Amino acid sequence: MLSSLYNMDCVEGAKTHLADNSIDLILTDPPYGIEGQSLHKHYNRNEDNVLDGYIEIEQKDYKEFTEKWIAQAERVLKPGGSIYIVSGYTNLRHILNALASTSLKEVNHIIWKYNFGVYTKNKYISSHYHILFYEKPGGIRTFNKYTRYGSDEYSSDKKSMNYSDREDVWSIKKDFKKGQVKNKNQLPAELLKKIILYSTKKGDMVCDFFLGGFGTAKIAIGLGRKIAGFEKSKIAYEYNIADMNKIKSGELLDSLRKPKGQGAKNSGKRWLKKDIRKIEEQFDNCLKDGLTKSATIEALSEKYQRGKFGILNVLKKSGR
Repeated sequence: MLSSLYNMDCVEGAKTHLADNSIDLILTDPPYGIEGQSLHKHYNRNEDNVLDGYIEIEQKDYKEFTEKWIAQAERVLKPGGSIYIVSGYTNLRHILNALASTSLKEVNHIIWKYNFGVYTKNKYISSHYHILFYEKPGGIRTFNKYTRYGSDEYSSDKKSMNYSDREDVWSIKKDFKKGQVKNKNQLPAELLKKIILYSTKKGDMVCDFFLGGFGTAKIAIGLGRKIAGFEKSKIAYEYNIADMNKIKSGELLDSLRKPKGQGAKNSGKRWLKKDIRKIEEQFDNCLKDGLTKSATIEALSEKYQRGKFGILNVLKKSGR
C-alpha cells in the first residue's frame, strides 16, 4: 500500500494503525502552541484562501501533548530510522525535553531561514524555524550524501555545492500560493524534497503525524516513497485527501537534477594500520619527487579512492 492516511488524532492513530519499528522516516510539523488561529495577525496576511479548522494545542497542554506523540514516534520508527521535527522557538524546550526522555539521538539541529519574518518594532525580527533531526539507535541510518549535488559540482565562486547543500543552515523560501486554497501553515515543497531525498530510499515508508496540507504526503508519493499519516481536522483532511488520487507514484523523479560525481568509493571506511603506512610512505616519496602537498593528496585520493579530508587528517595525526 502506498498510503495509509487517517482523519484522527496522531497518538491514537499511531497506536491503532502503526506497528513497532515500521517507519523509515518521520517528517512532521506539529502545532506551534501560539494561538495558530490568529497567525495572520503575526504575518499580516489575508486569510480568505486559508482553510478553516486549524487545531491548535493550548500552552498549558503542550508539554504533555508533545511527550505523548514523540513516545509514539519513537515506538514506530525503525532502528536506524530518522525523524525531523519542525518547530518555532516558543515551545522548542518541550520538544527537546521530550526527545531527551527517549532513546532517540540527535544528528543535527538545523536552522531554516525563510524569506519573510514576523515584523517587530522593539526587538530583532524572527525569520527562522528549528528543524530537529534525530535517529533511532540500533540500525544503519540512511543518508544519501550525493542525492542532490555530486562530489564534482562547484559554484561560480569555486565552492563545493554538495558541501553548501549539507550545511545546517538552510535558506529556503516559503511557497507563495496567491489565490490558492492552502492550509494555515505549510512547509515548502523544496524543503520536503530535500529531507526525503537525503534520508530515505525509493519504496521507504514516510510518516507525518500532522498532515496539515498533506505536503509531506504528496512529495513522498511523488518521489516513489510510501506514506502514512494523521490529520485531526476533518476540514483539512477531506479537502486534501481528494488530491491524493491525482498523484502518481514516482512522478517527481524524472524532474530531479542528476548529481555529478559520487565521491571516493572507500570514503568513510575504517583506516587499517597498513593503509595508513602506505599513505604516509607515498606522501613522503611524492614530496621528495617535487610534487606539491595538494597535488600529492589529489593523487593519493584518486589512487586509494579515499576522501581528501580523510587523507589530510591521517597525515596531520602523523605530524605531516
